[in-house]
Amino acid sequence: MKLIQILKLAVIPVLTVLSFVSTSNKVLADYLNSQGSGGNYRYELWSTDDNNYYYLKVWLYEASPESNPYNITRAFPSTREALIYFDCNYAEKNLPECSQ
Repeated sequence: MKLIQILKLAVIPVLTVLSFVSTSNKVLADYLNSQGSGGNYRYELWSTDDNNYYYLKVWLYEASPESNPYNITRAFPSTREALIYFDCNYAEKNLPECSQ
């Protein structure tokens, strides 16, 4: 009987700690910052949960919102850089930043 009591005392705290550790890793998520369109495309601007970088999900303008993105871009250090990239490469705007 004492062995069962010892196991209960040892196992319950270990399982509790493991559940907290696994839960903290699951709450990390990316966030939708904005969305828009230009040319024949539309985009969603996403950021990581810590706002360290941003990326675009791009669809053809007529594509269903539930469809897979046409493209997911590389990471950008700021929202400004991500949106300039969209304007230059998808919206076909003639901005001074496009020639860089």
